[in-house]
Amino acid sequence: MAEKLLVICIFTLIIHMIDTLSYSVRIAGVRTGKLAVALSLFSIIVIFSRTANMVQAPLTGGLVDAAKKTGNLLVLNEQFQWILASASVGTLLGAFFIPTFISLFSRSISHLEAAGSVPKMMRNIATVHHLHYSAKHVRIPRRRMLAQLRIGWVPKRLFLLNIFATMIYTVGVLATLYASLLNPEYSSIALMSSGLINGIATIILVVFVDPQVALLTEQVMKGTRGNAALNKTVGVLVLARFLGTIGAQFLLIPAAYYIAWFSQFFA
Repeated sequence: MAEKLLVICIFTLIIHMIDTLSYSVRIAGVRTGKLAVALSLFSIIVIFSRTANMVQAPLTGGLVDAAKKTGNLLVLNEQFQWILASASVGTLLGAFFIPTFISLFSRSISHLEAAGSVPKMMRNIATVHHLHYSAKHVRIPRRRMLAQLRIGWVPKRLFLLNIFATMIYTVGVLATLYASLLNPEYSSIALMSSGLINGIATIILVVFVDPQVALLTEQVMKGTRGNAALNKTVGVLVLARFLGTIGAQFLLIPAAYYIAWFSQFFA
């Protein structure tokens, strides 16, 4: 069981690390002047996140089945807390690798333009020369980057909404799985509600967060705002994401009990 939990934590770490790196795609797009290409190229990387999510889901369900047999919810709670902790670690790793990712991703955009297609680009860069040269793109986060994490002019509503959406997204599936054990009579309803819960987080991100970041990106590309504004916003959103994963640990049990109670109204 410990090995299975470790695998789940690794996949969770990968998912949240990629999701965190997604914030920096706009910076790379602005620097290269190829925002549409950057967003399209990153969608390939997202495939790894989605694949990890597909593998993680049934493994997590296996933890719930084991808890159902033993009836020990304390062990399941501890396992879920480890999974949520790995989400926080993945977010931190993503934040740490953002400077390196921006440098490598900007270079990849140039390679894609030269190659004309993703398969040809992958074939061109999969050489010893390019792999050796990629080490020169490694960037260590500087101290001045931490100074950009002050909210300042970044709307506090944007900061708080990103925290709230991340909390819901991070804890949604785990809370529904836990709720299915709290109220076995309505376990199917509780499990099916995970889509609704994640949908709420998606709505918050799509309606309230992403449009503001997109508008700021366009302003930076047009020159009406400086690059520092986008860098600062990305830094603040990454901080909000990390705080959201921390808050998810405290939200797990209350959310599970609420879902278990609310499920009976759909019966």
